[in-house]
Amino acid sequence: MATESVEEKSDQRTEKLRELIGARVVLWDFDGPVCRLFARHRAERVAAGLVEWLAGRGLRGLLTEDERETLDPQVVLRAVDRRHPGSDLVAELEERLTQEELLAAASAWPTPHADPLIRTWSAVGSRLAVTTNNSPRVVHAYLAGRGLTGCFAPHIYGRTAELHRLKPDPYCLDRALAALGAAPESALMIGDSPTDLVAAERAGVRFLGYASGERRAKQLRASGADTVLTSLEPLLLALRG
Repeated sequence: MATESVEEKSDQRTEKLRELIGARVVLWDFDGPVCRLFARHRAERVAAGLVEWLAGRGLRGLLTEDERETLDPQVVLRAVDRRHPGSDLVAELEERLTQEELLAAASAWPTPHADPLIRTWSAVGSRLAVTTNNSPRVVHAYLAGRGLTGCFAPHIYGRTAELHRLKPDPYCLDRALAALGAAPESALMIGDSPTDLVAAERAGVRFLGYASGERRAKQLRASGADTVLTSLEPLLLALRG
């Protein structure tokens, strides 16, 4: 009986993947599903550098203790933007983060199976877009280095000066759907964080979770994601099948 239960569960997942790969439009988060952006140029070092840069200008007090100790540079940027929205300080900090992301992109690790999955999905006629909180300049640089620009361009929607519209706000997803002329129900988003899931739900788009390990997978499931993969290979096999 236990074996049958496992087989039934496997069949259900296969059927679910077949349903998802039929999406006419696929919206990809960047850091995670496409690549591990900060594989060598570590995110925690970037975050610490931004905090140090603020401290050097006498602005350490802009951040709480938790924000000063964060491992995520986006947390630093968004914290400063909440206190000084639209300021020159925020614009300079964002540019510093973009430059760090560009350095990271040069040594980023491709997510296993992502490149062939992207090419295959594009080849069978689905339209692809990137919807990310990273700088679009960084996405362009990485995709060009992998020979993947043609699978997405010009549909790359990343961080803008309106930082309050970063995910979980669905702004970048809505921009992609509008530019592609796509109805939300025809689209699928692949993301690796609860904020991706919330953005997809607010945009009315189906969501497929990708997690690099079981801990992240449990986090996504706990946030409400129905389908979570720890490898993109089953998706690629389903698409090729």
